[in-house]
Amino acid sequence: MAELEASTAASDGDRLRKASGGVLCAFTLLLIGVLAFSIRLFSVIKYESVIHEFDPYFNYRVTQYLSKRGIYEFWNWFDDRTWYPLGRVIGGTVYPGLTLTAGTIWWLLNSINIPLSVETVCVFTAPIFSAYASWATYLLTKEAKGHGAGLMAATILAMVPSYISRSVAGSYDNEAVAIFALIFTFYLYVKTLNTGSLFYATLNALSYFYMVCSWGGYTFIINLIPMHVLLCIVTGRYSSRLYIAYSPLVVLGTLLAALVPVVGFNAVLTSEHFASFLVFIILHVVALVYYIKGLLSPRLFKVAMTFVLTVGLALCFAVVAILVALVASSPTKGWSGRSLSLLDPTYASKYIPIIASVSEHQPPTWPSYFMGINVLAFLVPAGIISCFLPLSDASSFLVLYLVTSVYFSGVMVRLMLVLAPAACILSGIALSEAFNVLTQ
Repeated sequence: MAELEASTAASDGDRLRKASGGVLCAFTLLLIGVLAFSIRLFSVIKYESVIHEFDPYFNYRVTQYLSKRGIYEFWNWFDDRTWYPLGRVIGGTVYPGLTLTAGTIWWLLNSINIPLSVETVCVFTAPIFSAYASWATYLLTKEAKGHGAGLMAATILAMVPSYISRSVAGSYDNEAVAIFALIFTFYLYVKTLNTGSLFYATLNALSYFYMVCSWGGYTFIINLIPMHVLLCIVTGRYSSRLYIAYSPLVVLGTLLAALVPVVGFNAVLTSEHFASFLVFIILHVVALVYYIKGLLSPRLFKVAMTFVLTVGLALCFAVVAILVALVASSPTKGWSGRSLSLLDPTYASKYIPIIASVSEHQPPTWPSYFMGINVLAFLVPAGIISCFLPLSDASSFLVLYLVTSVYFSGVMVRLMLVLAPAACILSGIALSEAFNVLTQ
């Protein structure tokens, strides 16, 4: 009887600790969101609530047109002022995610009798989504290394200079919402890897669709995730959870991406997307091999595997031949100019001087890394080591994310923005592990 009462008291204590820990975690996340929002208001406090820079002001003008005329007029709007005297078909040449997001926020606020102007909504869109990005960073890091690492990573992202420079109030550009969409898509992918839930896989495809609507950097997602899937297959970490995490993203995500006018058939005809289709085929060949292995005896399995691998390789070669034939007529082999500028750092200076002339497209200097991510540059290596102790599907994805973003940031200083979340996540993991050691 005494033992039963003791176990009951212990279980009640555990539930109380979990409940209080959950409340404290939620309150901490709320404070992190407030910090991320308020730290980006210095331009409004020092000057006033205005849109600054050229591209943000163009986006503001497009959002203003959307709020006055409606979405159907927006899709068919030919603006004779932009690129004058040629003009520009706005609905088919811009990524509409930022405009539709701010327009929806403005409509919701006015529908509940909060009469804010379109300009005010545009000014504060980036700080609001910086809070969302911090929360998404917490969710992603939590899936890999727990709540403590997630809170540390979210806190660091709220304050990292490289992200602040692109999300300050009045900086109404695509990256204002795209970084949140990027991190949240990665979170849903890792969540699906850990749970094998088709629900999260569907949400992952929808989040990828939002990223496609928001920024051309969506090609980073549709190449990084296939790289991780291929890495898992090569290292013998294939599972049904990996299949569920990837297949709906390719099928549903590609169909949704083709609905965005500025992307259209490029979602299936350009070289940036071919890696995802090739890995999709490889994944199905591997899945078929594992399925047959469970049905046949070892001797019959060897014969069947030889047949499946032969057919699979033939199919892969056929697909590669078709893809090569499709892009052979293109002088850039189906790659866009910006993608080739990342793969070949000398390409823009040789063939696209207008891209090379922009300062944010230049390679960064070594001080740029310290100015952009500060002390995180010294914490990231420790975070990488922590990800290998032990190595999981989620932690291997974070390491791959960091390695690829470091390379791209070394080619173009603008992509320090993509490196910042990865550096914050790995640094948060390192600090969390250090605190665990010091407090034991």
